[in-house]
Amino acid sequence: MSLSIPGTIPKPKDRSRWRTWLGIAYFRMRRRLEWMLSSTRYATAQSVVELPYVLFTHRTPLLRQLKDVDMRLQHNKVVNLRIAGEQLNGIVLKPGETFSYWKVIGKPTRRKGYLDGMILHKGRVTTGVGGGLCQLSNLIYWLALHTPLQVTERYRHGYDVFPDAGRTQPFGTGATCFYNYLDLQLYNPTEEVYQLRIYLTEDELVGEWRSDQPGRYQYEIVEKKHWFTQELWGGYVRHNIIFRHQYNAEGEWIGEEEVAENHALMMYEPCLPSGS
Repeated sequence: MSLSIPGTIPKPKDRSRWRTWLGIAYFRMRRRLEWMLSSTRYATAQSVVELPYVLFTHRTPLLRQLKDVDMRLQHNKVVNLRIAGEQLNGIVLKPGETFSYWKVIGKPTRRKGYLDGMILHKGRVTTGVGGGLCQLSNLIYWLALHTPLQVTERYRHGYDVFPDAGRTQPFGTGATCFYNYLDLQLYNPTEEVYQLRIYLTEDELVGEWRSDQPGRYQYEIVEKKHWFTQELWGGYVRHNIIFRHQYNAEGEWIGEEEVAENHALMMYEPCLPSGS
């Protein structure tokens, strides 16, 4: 890693409450119109019968000890993940169809049983109904990177809130979500049928993509460049570039492609003291 001075990321702007509300209303309406008027074929079928071939599986811990974060919000998040996971579990993605995270889940509301969970807003921890569902969108995005599915819409996390602690995936391999316009969408360009499985164990969130045909490729997600910049306004930004390596079923190299370039405002000093 390297620290470069200066960078080119502008200082975040504070919007008034009314401007923020109007912006959210506008983008939500635009998304609803897109869902209604678009020629895109969205995946809607849900099946309890599992397709026979598991292409990729991943699991993440349900509870994390986060500094200055009430554990009650973590336990509420588990409730939220369980409700949303039931909507997603078994969703079938046929050839030519598009999976939309929010179109399947719908709006998280108290009436549906969602609780107040942790939400990151402008790099700070707040609370909101349905908070914590980014863990689910992060998981589905990571799963999709290990399949032939095409990521047609994904939003990176704009803030790097917590220092790396036990990170098992490259920085920047998640997908933030906010109902309904910060969506995660995946397109099936193949002739195979895919099925998403989501479930919770006692202490983990588990996801997998299954198919009606055995997988023909293997994938490896790697970080090829990682650097920091200090901006002219004083803040620090973390950057990296993510690539995907593709192999055939026998493990022979096919090639690589750039997956994402990430830029996130850091909410902590990039060089922590020894022992932090």
